[in-house]
Amino acid sequence: MVKYVYSFKEGNKDMRELLGGKGANLAEMTNLGLPVPNGFIITTEACNKYYENNQEISKDVIDQVFIKLSELEKETGKKLGDPINPLLLSVRSGARVSMPGMMDTILNLGLNDEVAEGYAKHHNDYRFIYDSYRRFIQMYADVVKGYPSSRFEDIINELKKEKGINDDQELSAQDMVTLTNRFKEAYVEMAKEEFPQDPKEQLIGAITAVFRSWNNERAIIYRKMHDIPHDWGTAVNVQEMVYGNRGDDCGTGVAFTRNPVTGENKLFGEYLINAQGEDVVAGIRTPKPIETLKEIMPDIYNEFQSYCKILENHYKDMQDLEFTIENGKLYILQTRNGKRTAKAAIKIAVDMVKEGLITKEDAILKVEPNQLDQLLHPNFDEESLNKASVIATGLAASPGAATGKIYFTAEDVSKAKERGETAILVREDTSPEDIKGMKDAVGILTIRGGITSHAAVVARGMGRCCITGCETLSIDLNNKTLTTKDGKVFKEGDYLSLDGTTGNVYGEMVKTKEPEISGDFEEFMSWVDSIRTLGVKANADTVRDTKQALKFGAEGIGLCRTEHMFFEKNRIFYVRKMILANNDEERKDALNTLLTIQREDFESIFKVMNDKPITIRYLDPPLHEFLPKTEKEVQELAKSLQISRAEVINRIENLKEINPMMGHRGCRLAITYPEIIIMQTKAIIEAVINVAWLGFTVVPELMIPLVSDVHELKYLKEIIIDTANNVMKEHGVKVKYKIGTMIETPRASLLADEISPEVDFFSFGTNDLTQMTYGFSRDDAGKFLTDYYEKGIFEKDPFERLDCDGVGKLVEMAVIRGKSANKSLELGICGEHGGEPSSIEFFHKVGLDYVSCSPYRIPIARLAAAQVKLKEI
Repeated sequence: MVKYVYSFKEGNKDMRELLGGKGANLAEMTNLGLPVPNGFIITTEACNKYYENNQEISKDVIDQVFIKLSELEKETGKKLGDPINPLLLSVRSGARVSMPGMMDTILNLGLNDEVAEGYAKHHNDYRFIYDSYRRFIQMYADVVKGYPSSRFEDIINELKKEKGINDDQELSAQDMVTLTNRFKEAYVEMAKEEFPQDPKEQLIGAITAVFRSWNNERAIIYRKMHDIPHDWGTAVNVQEMVYGNRGDDCGTGVAFTRNPVTGENKLFGEYLINAQGEDVVAGIRTPKPIETLKEIMPDIYNEFQSYCKILENHYKDMQDLEFTIENGKLYILQTRNGKRTAKAAIKIAVDMVKEGLITKEDAILKVEPNQLDQLLHPNFDEESLNKASVIATGLAASPGAATGKIYFTAEDVSKAKERGETAILVREDTSPEDIKGMKDAVGILTIRGGITSHAAVVARGMGRCCITGCETLSIDLNNKTLTTKDGKVFKEGDYLSLDGTTGNVYGEMVKTKEPEISGDFEEFMSWVDSIRTLGVKANADTVRDTKQALKFGAEGIGLCRTEHMFFEKNRIFYVRKMILANNDEERKDALNTLLTIQREDFESIFKVMNDKPITIRYLDPPLHEFLPKTEKEVQELAKSLQISRAEVINRIENLKEINPMMGHRGCRLAITYPEIIIMQTKAIIEAVINVAWLGFTVVPELMIPLVSDVHELKYLKEIIIDTANNVMKEHGVKVKYKIGTMIETPRASLLADEISPEVDFFSFGTNDLTQMTYGFSRDDAGKFLTDYYEKGIFEKDPFERLDCDGVGKLVEMAVIRGKSANKSLELGICGEHGGEPSSIEFFHKVGLDYVSCSPYRIPIARLAAAQVKLKEI
């Protein structure tokens, strides 16, 4: 028979997958001899069985619960339902990782009319027992039955108004009896039945409610945010109640063994005298700082401090503890590794190494890679954020916090910046022409697009906060307004605030604070770099991005997207002239101008990078991204080309594609217009020669995009070599360079052994590879993928976290086949997955040499790479 229920003494801290984190730690503390109220744990397997059984608890689980209940009654000397010496229980959730506040809890279970009256008479303590009973009725109605808790709060407020008092503490024993009776009446009104008097019925109802809360809305959202699998399930912890509200020698509190905000090695927490645990977090009374407990109860404080030391030394991490003092006796109700800010995580890790508590390797594994975002981007002030209202939620495309006035065009954003305003760019979606406005904005909000859309990719590269795919908002460009789903209208110049980490949009100004990077961060990252073997490069296209990448520890540039160099207004005009040129002469004229621009850009980047590797991708995007979109732009182009407006419109129409992301782009564009790749090769090689005279040694890596056939590659490779040779001959100088290709079509993965002998390196473009493998448009998939998450088909956006089962197999196949035909082949990845920790783990395992990601993801990638290496050891 499967064992579904364990007593605390039967478990330990290593059983968290079965007992949940809370249950495993309660068992561990019991075995350490700490004062833990006794109890038992219903496993995560029982939770999963509940869902498999149409959300009903099976008889074998119930039978095991009652067996453990009998054992608990014998151990405590108390009995569930006994009116003189009742066993009262708490029923709490406990997933294998901490999900604070996301699931449900029920306290004071076991109370009924007989128990309350019998206990009150025998112990002459009506106030305590009826205070506990009315709390239980409210919690049971809310958690088990789903009735609004506000109904009971209204009853409390009505009674306080009748009595002319403001504080719950002023309610008398008789008032508690009155409240209990009124609560039972309200329960009957809502449930159409009496409040359950059978304690065993209460217990099974509470266990069912906790299992059910695993799939409540907030728990599902939390799991998505923190990458927690939906099939883990929660355990249920049933524990003897101890009470902090029985008098002035009682109390309850929460404390951290170190400061979770700063990391300072000092107790941090608060408590209340004569209160239950929920009073601390409910805000009804103001808790006192934990250090004042040593003045009121010095022995209790010293005992608690000693337990903190024991637990921190035992778990070798900062602990978050809940405690209760009942009639002068201290009980520890919970311990877990405490949640902390990124700043605190780094300081705690470094300090614990210096204290000899953990090794450097342990320290590296204790910091969550994605948490480092907090150190690199502005964040919201917590106090200000708590007062703000969410008006919409989109896709969290680029982290950070931004507050500013909204504007609907890039030009208006730039003008606002010139006036000294902080501005947020709000668009249906962004295009290359918006680049200056995106640069000048503090944040970007788009109605359409996914996390790999133009807005998302550019924003991440710039370190700008960005939310995409916020489809519950609508834009009226004519009137320059933004309207929410419920009809609230924001005009140009009104304030919005964006949280690029959660995707939340706030309809007001929320204060932000700049990130802090300490010396501890530098020391910690030096440990990281000493461990990892996977290289980390940056996706960077400008001098600004390149400098930022180096500051964050990039070892090179793994992707320089040459098209991004053309997005500024004075440059894109010449790209349009090249695209719409009517003959070779017109195209050559535009290309000569672009050659000068590209050469100068490359020289600037080469000087910053010095001898570090840099991979330059030839022009890749669909032509439609460069085409004029406004009447003014059409007129300017017609004048320059000396043709009519109608002719420009006609040429634009001829270039339009039904599916441009799978159309005339990448190597296909270069095959149609070889003069483009000739111009870019000239610009690169001339730039290398020019900076060489200044003492810089550069070996550029020239990357051909979107190859799916070896003959495409050979054709373009020959052009590149011929052009490079001609440039070197002209200057009388020899320079080294490499030629490689992006693997971003399934066919290229299948034929990697044919392609690899022709190149020096592969770089996996996993954005396009994902798009083409699934047949999803990465810009439109957000419209329907939400349904996939809600219906349990997908757990995560495949454009955000690599699909290891499908796309990953194509990557692995290309690695094996490519290496089999070219032993010296260098392997990297430059898609957005290059900065995502679980994807990095996969890339390390299949043998890639490096990952490349946006500059602001580099510290995350460095840490993730080190953690993967340590997991191998």
